[in-house]
Amino acid sequence: MRAPIVERLLDLNRQFYQTFGAEFSATRLRLQPGVRRLVEQIPSEGDVLDLGCGNGELARQLARRGHSGQYSGLDFSPALLQAAQATSLPDNFRFFQADLAATGWDACLPLAVYPLGLAFALFHHLPSHALRLRVLHNIRQRLTSSGRLMLSVWQFLDSPRLRARLQPWESVGLCAGDVEPGDYLLDWRRGGVGLRYVHAFDEASLAALAEASGFSVVESFRSDGENGRLGLYQVWQSNSIEMA
Repeated sequence: MRAPIVERLLDLNRQFYQTFGAEFSATRLRLQPGVRRLVEQIPSEGDVLDLGCGNGELARQLARRGHSGQYSGLDFSPALLQAAQATSLPDNFRFFQADLAATGWDACLPLAVYPLGLAFALFHHLPSHALRLRVLHNIRQRLTSSGRLMLSVWQFLDSPRLRARLQPWESVGLCAGDVEPGDYLLDWRRGGVGLRYVHAFDEASLAALAEASGFSVVESFRSDGENGRLGLYQVWQSNSIEMA
């Protein structure tokens, strides 16, 4: 995908979360079942890097569980970060504004490495395989040599209701030839009409992304939404990084 198209799609999503951040946050007041399942595996004393932390609901859940490790939550949306910071949390919970699509996004992090990274509902909003690989390479550098990454991607194509909300690329001045296979444009209808870029992963393509970025898949399952199938979750183990 050409760089101007990547930037255009990133701007589309930035504009969406700037315009509908409060409305979106109102739909995310509870953790998805798949997230809750993985939260049970998080050691209370472990440091956590939460990428795309949104409105902070996951942080609040960890705090209620007595999490004592350092928690660093990153998101590019001021509206969602404002919601995250509206609740008083212990001092070991900190939030930072950072855009993973930008170089140097990790300069704000208070720790050099983390044993655990979280990236729920994140990678389907990053346009282009090349950008996803770059972001994952940076994330891997911020994990310990045996660190893990827990992530999820949206299985919107498995829902007839969501399929009906797919929009033609021409509605944003693009065509199918401008984007990559698996890329879609999905509308939003709460508090107004908006559009978001989304990429469709299946289990094989997500596992291939793990391998290409230096991870191994250690767990994979479906959860959430209609028939418990609208979220694909995986846990990745970082392969040892070769030292020069």
